[in-house]
Amino acid sequence: MRVLAAMSGGVDSAVAAARAVAAGHDVVGVHLALSTAPGTLRTGSRGCCSKEDAGDARRAADVLGIPFYVWDFADRFKEDVIDDFVAAYAAGETPNPCLRCNEKIKFSALADRAIALGFDAVATGHYARLSGGVLRRAVDADKDQSYVLAVLTAGQLARAMFPVGDTAKPAIREEAAARGLAVADKPDSHDICFIPSGDTRAFLGAKIGVRPGAVIDADTGDVLARHEGVHGFTIGQRKGLGVEGPAADGRPRYVTAIEPETGVVRVGSAERLRVRSIRAERAVWTAGHAPDGPVECVVQVRAHGGIAAAVAQQRDSGIDIDLREPLTGVAKGQAAVLYLPDADGDIVLGSGTIAGTGSRG
Repeated sequence: MRVLAAMSGGVDSAVAAARAVAAGHDVVGVHLALSTAPGTLRTGSRGCCSKEDAGDARRAADVLGIPFYVWDFADRFKEDVIDDFVAAYAAGETPNPCLRCNEKIKFSALADRAIALGFDAVATGHYARLSGGVLRRAVDADKDQSYVLAVLTAGQLARAMFPVGDTAKPAIREEAAARGLAVADKPDSHDICFIPSGDTRAFLGAKIGVRPGAVIDADTGDVLARHEGVHGFTIGQRKGLGVEGPAADGRPRYVTAIEPETGVVRVGSAERLRVRSIRAERAVWTAGHAPDGPVECVVQVRAHGGIAAAVAQQRDSGIDIDLREPLTGVAKGQAAVLYLPDADGDIVLGSGTIAGTGSRG
C-alpha cells in the first residue's frame, strides 16, 4: 500500500513510520505545519508543531530513507480547532481539542488530500489498535488514545493505521533507539499543543476578553465572588474559584453549573456533581451504524478517567446514556465514549458530545 505517515517530530510517529516501512509499504512522511508562528509552540515538553519538531521529523524521515514534506494546515487548524475551542469555552463548555484535531485535521483534511494524491492510508503514532475496522484500546493502558479517536467514522477508520498501538511506550523508545532515531528520548508533549505556556485561562482571556459575572452558592443563592468570565471555569473545578474558604459546613466547594448567558458560576458540594444520566449529541458509531436497541457498555467522559458501566441507546441524532453508577465532573462539550468490554481489549463502540446530564436513577 501507499501510506502517508503523519510525522509530528515525536518518537511515536517516527516509529509508526518506521514500522510502515518495515511492513513493506510505500511510505511518504509529512509534517503538518499547524501554527502561523511555529517557533512559539514548544516550551520543553509543552506544545508541538515548532520548527524543532519539523526538523526532528525530517531527520527521522532521512534515517528511514523516505520522502518527506511539510504541509501547511495552519489556517484550517485555527478555524476548526483553536476557534472551536475558544467558542466552546465562551459557551461554558469544556472541549477536548485533540478530538477535534483528529476529526477535522488528521483524518479529514489530511486524509482527504492523501487519498486525492493516491495514498491508501494515513499512519499516525496514536496509541490505539485497529483491525478489520474495529477500533480498540491500546495495549499500553497509560498511553491509550482511543478516547480521542472515537470521533472517527467508519470511513475514516478504513483509511487509518495505528502501528504502535500494540506496544508499550518504553518498548517504543527502545525500538526508536535501535533504529537510530534521534527522537528516542525526546520528551512527550503535554497539555494543549497550541497553549505552550500551559495557562489555559490566560490564553482564553486574551481571546475572549473580560465578561464579568458572579460566583454563587448553589445552596443559598449568596454571591460569593466576582469573576472575569465563565471561560475560567469548568464543571468539577475546586481551585481558583476566587472564594475565600470552604462552605459553612467546612466542606470544599466545586463548580457545579456554568450559565454563560448570565455569567453565573454556581458552586456547591461534591454531591451536586453526581450524575446518573448523560445526553450526548453528534453521535458517531465506529461500525458505521448504531446498535440495534439498548446496549450494555462502559462510558468514559474524560481522556484519562471518568469511567462507569452504562446502558446506551441512540435517540434521534444523539445518544441517551443511563449510568449504572454515578459519575462526577461531567461537563458539556466533553466527549462521551462508549466501549464494549472484550477479551482482546475494549472495543470502541462510538461517541457523542455531552450536551446535558441528569440525576435520575
